[in-house]
Parts: sequence; C-alpha cells; structure tokens
Amino acid sequence: MFYKKLFTLLIFIFIFFPQISLAATCPTAEQTDGTVELCDPLGGTKANPITIPTLLGKIINSVLGIVGSLALVMFIYGGATWMLSGGNQEKVTKGKQILIWATFGLVIIFTAYALVRFVLTTITA
Repeated sequence: MFYKKLFTLLIFIFIFFPQISLAATCPTAEQTDGTVELCDPLGGTKANPITIPTLLGKIINSVLGIVGSLALVMFIYGGATWMLSGGNQEKVTKGKQILIWATFGLVIIFTAYALVRFVLTTITA
C-alpha cells in the first residue's frame, strides 16, 4: 500500500511539476572541447542575458496576473451571492459590496500594472 501511494505521489509530481522532470534539458547548451555550458534558469542567453529590470518585470507581471485572477474569482463570488440571495436584503447588500470592492481592486491592479510598466520601460530605455 505504501508503494502505491508513493508511486501516485511521484506521478502527480512529474505531471504537475514538469520542471523537476525536465530540469536537465537545455536546448541552448553546447559542449565544445569537453566543457559544458549550463543554461540560464531564468531564460536568458549569452547574446541576450536577463537583466534585473527584466526579471523584476516578469515577477511583477506574474504577481499581477495572479491578483487579477483573484479579482475574477471575487466577481464570480459576488455575483453568485447576489443572485442566490433569494430576496434576503442582507445577502443582496453583501453581494453588491463584494462586486464594488472587486471593481475597486481591479482599478488598483490596472493602475499598478500601468505604473510598473511605465517605470520599467523608462528604466530599460
């Protein structure tokens, strides 16, 4: 029984975390004269290395994407709360408040994205 659980866990890890199983592959690595060139784990190359502003931009864009997805979830939850209130005024108010604050959060997310994009394009230009 232990081995079945271990096997299931390993399959789960290799399916949902392919970076672990594909960690040794590097399409740009070259072997010349017995030396080995390692890949840049951030995706840069010798001709075009990753800079700090580019790395920060990727991180911030990823975080803002996740936060945007959470805003979508809040819109769905607020709409469902409002639609399933059954005429209960407290639930209707709660649903409206969730939608209002999700909209406010989305405005903040878009403003932060625009500001970060402006600053990073100014720095890298």
